[in-house]
Amino acid sequence: MAAETNHIHSAIELAVENDGKQNPHSRIFLEPIEKGTDIKACVVKKVKKTCRCTPAKAKDLIFSFLPVLKWLPKYNLRENILGDAMSGLIVGILLVPQSIAYSLLAGQDPIYGLYTSFFASIIYFLFGTSRHISVGIFGVLCLMVGEVVNREVERAGYDLEPSVPSSFRSDTISYLNNSTLGPLTTNQTTQLLCDRSCYAITVGATVTFMAGIYQVAMGFFQVGFVSVYLSDSLLSGFVTGASFTILTSQAKYLLGLDIPRSSGVGSLVATWINIFRNIHKTNVCDLITSFLCFLVLIPTKELNERFKSKLKAPIPTELFVVVAATLASHFGKLKEKYGSSVSGHIPTGFLPPQPPDWSLIPNVAMDAVAIAIIGFAITVSLSEMFAKKHGYTVKPNQEMYAIGFCNIIPSFFHCFTTSAALAKTLVKESTGCKTQVSGVVTGLVILLVLLVIAPLFYSLQKCVLGVITIVNLRGALRKFSDLPKMWQLSKIDTLIWFVTMLSSALISTELGLLIGVCFSMLCVIVRTQRPEGQLLGWVPKSEIYEPLPAYRDLQTKPGVCVFRFEAPIYYANKESFKSKLYKQTGINPLWEVAAKRKVEKQKLHDKTASSNGNPAEISVQLVTQPLEFHTIVIDCCAVQFLDTAGIHTLKEAHKDYAEIGIQILLAQCCPSVRDSLYRGEYIKKGEKNFLFHSVHEAVEYALCAHRQNGCCASEA
Repeated sequence: MAAETNHIHSAIELAVENDGKQNPHSRIFLEPIEKGTDIKACVVKKVKKTCRCTPAKAKDLIFSFLPVLKWLPKYNLRENILGDAMSGLIVGILLVPQSIAYSLLAGQDPIYGLYTSFFASIIYFLFGTSRHISVGIFGVLCLMVGEVVNREVERAGYDLEPSVPSSFRSDTISYLNNSTLGPLTTNQTTQLLCDRSCYAITVGATVTFMAGIYQVAMGFFQVGFVSVYLSDSLLSGFVTGASFTILTSQAKYLLGLDIPRSSGVGSLVATWINIFRNIHKTNVCDLITSFLCFLVLIPTKELNERFKSKLKAPIPTELFVVVAATLASHFGKLKEKYGSSVSGHIPTGFLPPQPPDWSLIPNVAMDAVAIAIIGFAITVSLSEMFAKKHGYTVKPNQEMYAIGFCNIIPSFFHCFTTSAALAKTLVKESTGCKTQVSGVVTGLVILLVLLVIAPLFYSLQKCVLGVITIVNLRGALRKFSDLPKMWQLSKIDTLIWFVTMLSSALISTELGLLIGVCFSMLCVIVRTQRPEGQLLGWVPKSEIYEPLPAYRDLQTKPGVCVFRFEAPIYYANKESFKSKLYKQTGINPLWEVAAKRKVEKQKLHDKTASSNGNPAEISVQLVTQPLEFHTIVIDCCAVQFLDTAGIHTLKEAHKDYAEIGIQILLAQCCPSVRDSLYRGEYIKKGEKNFLFHSVHEAVEYALCAHRQNGCCASEA
């Protein structure tokens, strides 16, 4: 009973009629519910509920952590298997050349791209809740990983090209660790046997491990709200800017140039300068091959998009190009005759698992933050988008766990960062995908390549992989055609897009993302600092009030001014609130008080002069103009919150206007604003409550109160 008494106190004052007329001081008033004060009991109760373990709760916990245990036993084989098998097979075929191509973007050997796609497909099958998204290699994340890898490789002093094959390295390390010399430490093996390729994947796996740790931590602490700072325009600008950097990094492969990869601030400009300085060294064979691949891939990609509604599955042109180019390079001996750069040996099977290099974590910890945020933001947004389209629900928190484990676990198997990718997800959906089983089929296709087919890609030219990467950037680069429409919809969003795109391309991807987020937040702050403040008019025969400049035939009530402020009132815009209020009402109470005091001072001066016998002295009489209204109603429907400065500002306005005989009434305050006003003692105990649930109620109250006060004054 005590708890109920503490939590529920409500009183309703009903309007009464007096001699057939409404009493202006009788109105509906809802007293807020008092919050409980027994915090200790609430905490103990919540802890007991959280820590209590029952079989049902343990089962729910396991099923929520591994969603596959919940939906797989209910899998309808007859209805779903054909669509899942078809979509998984097609996505797997498309992933093979893309995995090899994007490995170069991440600064890795081709085999590691295949590892990454395989493990990501299988792990998301176990942990993911989206039926349609394709988790694997994503170009922007590969670029970000590649920049970190390149920086750390240069810092370690490695050569540009690997000198020891990966298979030889792993076998030798295993032999030495099991020999009579005793096991070697990580630093010793790195110094003795780890070439550039080995060290590059070590850096990439360490970055991936840290990104996964961040993503799982975000899921555990439920801080997915960070993604709200990555608006659609910001993400689109970031991806477009990163696409320019990706295109630039692949240009050297198209021309067959052997130039170092630039990193850091201004890497895009530095890379193009190096390209033009070495343009005379262009490999004609690679240039011709690149041109022919463009001639084949671009038209077929366009045809796939134009007729995707009629095609049951997109034509796997990339795979055909890879096979044809590999055969041409092998039988034409392009490497031996023309010095064309090829992929080289791609071993079969899997390397033994290896933990990340813990000593590298301090170097890459900050880089992994941006990679983790971009990865989970894209994954969660895509999963929610396709879930809404197909009428099912996903758990964003579980999606963060899923993408986190898709990075943590593969990092022990020589993989780099993954996330959902829009292009492959669209292919997966359009080819009949029904459930996550399609991811297993995709993994099996890549497994077949890893175990049998991978060595056949030895003669594949790197310029072909560069062309595949660039052709897949078409979607991001086409965003420029959407700019006119974006400008019409929102000029602020267009500016955010431009700033993020330019900073990501011209400065660096990490700094570009940070600059975009800061600029986006700055735009929000500027919007709230200089919001709209306008007068409202009454729609006849209704209880609706709308802005006077927006509609015709609105009326104003005599003696009442209705003002709406379209932003929260806090420390950053308190002066803007007062200036808008003074400007729209046409009355600055401070000036009115000063003028009133000046008149009183002048009257006192004249009275003193007259009493001293100076009738010749002439003074100018100052006359204050009568005020046009007696009440200001502030519509607070757009005020989401108040801080201490905001409450103090309202108190000042209430006091200043009261000094010149104008009362301020607040209407349509949300519960949090009402609570702030009560706690800030805007309304003190024993005083009338000037908070109204609607603007119309406040206006009618003001008119009736003024009418009654006028009658009382005339009777007196």
